[in-house]
Amino acid sequence: MAVLDTGGGSSQFTFGHGESVDERFTLHVGAVRYTERFGLAGVVTPDLLRDVLAAIDDDLSRIDVRLPPDALVGTGGALTNIAAVKHALPTYDPDVVQGTVLDRTEIDRQIELCRSRDALARREIVGLQPKRADVILAGACIVLTVMQKLQKESLTVSDRGLRHGLLIDRFGPA
Repeated sequence: MAVLDTGGGSSQFTFGHGESVDERFTLHVGAVRYTERFGLAGVVTPDLLRDVLAAIDDDLSRIDVRLPPDALVGTGGALTNIAAVKHALPTYDPDVVQGTVLDRTEIDRQIELCRSRDALARREIVGLQPKRADVILAGACIVLTVMQKLQKESLTVSDRGLRHGLLIDRFGPA
């Protein structure tokens, strides 16, 4: 299994099998970084999008040597927002987002939806938290690139975080 946790400044990766963690690392591949570097808060041309995807691909080269995992789980603001947009949630519902399966077609659809709008217009997308409107395009590009590199057609979104794991470790599953 592989777990991807996307953030604004970096992305964390955990690879393991069964209950064992084989490797954990952080790469400086974050949505805010690419938004600022490439000016992604506005409408983005197809040529600029190709440049962004190429830069992300280069910066994620560390995962090129990984074998495709049996499962890919994603967490973090970009992924939970992409899931909320998929479900067209006018109000965020963690129980709906938890376990959502996102495939590459959906990620591609949302990249195009965001690419063709500036941050102000993106705020009108049902399910997208307004504060994420400027960085969601970069986040979706990171997710797509990770999926391509790990040869996964889909991933499962987790709305849960570290505190949930700590509670389960301490008190057991609910």
